Amino acid sequence: MPDTQHLELYRAEHFPVFQNRMFATAEQAVACTSGDIVLVRDQSTGLIFNQAFNPDLMKYDSDYQNEQSLSAAFLAHLDNVISVIQRNFSDSRLVELGCGKGYFLERLQSCGFDITGFDPAYEGSNPRIEKREFDVASGLSADGIILRHVLEHIPAPVDFLESVKKANRGAGKIYIEVPCFDWICERRAWFDIFYEHVNYFRLKDLLAMFGQVYESGHLFSGQYLYVVADLGSLKQPMLEDSDDFAFPEDFLGGVSQCSEMIRTIASNGAQCGVWGGASKGVIFALLMQRCGVAVDCVIDVNPMKQGRYLASTGLQVSAPEQALERLAAGSVIFVMNGNYADEISAMTGGKYDLVVVDAMS
Repeated sequence: MPDTQHLELYRAEHFPVFQNRMFATAEQAVACTSGDIVLVRDQSTGLIFNQAFNPDLMKYDSDYQNEQSLSAAFLAHLDNVISVIQRNFSDSRLVELGCGKGYFLERLQSCGFDITGFDPAYEGSNPRIEKREFDVASGLSADGIILRHVLEHIPAPVDFLESVKKANRGAGKIYIEVPCFDWICERRAWFDIFYEHVNYFRLKDLLAMFGQVYESGHLFSGQYLYVVADLGSLKQPMLEDSDDFAFPEDFLGGVSQCSEMIRTIASNGAQCGVWGGASKGVIFALLMQRCGVAVDCVIDVNPMKQGRYLASTGLQVSAPEQALERLAAGSVIFVMNGNYADEISAMTGGKYDLVVVDAMS
């Protein structure tokens, strides 16, 4: 029988389940676990998610590397987030779920916040961070919950938030930050849909989950969205008749555009690289490979990625100084995130032709 409850929006096959897991060898990277993406929209709640997602494949460990704090542009974004936290959570005991390597948590500590964190991929020695996943029995008790770039990874997000609410005795404020699906659609950002993200939120989706929202908006040049809400007011969202969202029919148009650019570059005897060995760069390189073209190098400032290999393609990540020694002046560098374009331009000294991929639509 046809599934009338869910409207299919987008389909992709054999994507790496972890685009931010790094590998010691190219062979391991190419052989990484893959999964399919079938983005659907629930016709009752309006929520958008990957119907083919298998949570049993998702085991986070120390090979998962997604630290972005090495960029001044990203640090400026974190400063904006801290301002939101200070406005809404002053004199609050906080818990950050999915705190990653602990950088943001420690920034909040330095601002005087009493905060505890949970993350199974944590590698440091901060006694306020527990190296495990949050569960209802974690003994959670806080005035505020911080949930940055976590909810997009969790199946049944409303049920998860209900478990957080229950663990925190049905009270408290919550800060949620996730990628913005409206931005992805408007920019035709085909490189921003991953297996690892089971959910794709619009701002109206988050607003519909709470009866009381204190603050909301967009961050990081529109790529992210956030809400500060009363956790006790959590509710099941309902799709409104006035919600006329439509997934763009030309969403994948940029794939052929970029592949033709690379093909032309190669035919002219020139080189090209990708700046960004994280999620966007992984998907960009993979779909270019499937179009029959290849990039000459992948560049990233994160030392934990350098010398290691990207999922699926097996491309090795180079430090900027290493890659720029190999790339001839005038080569093309595809910049995967426009927020970093000014930094990259300064680091490359104007020697290369920078193509900002998320500005191409």
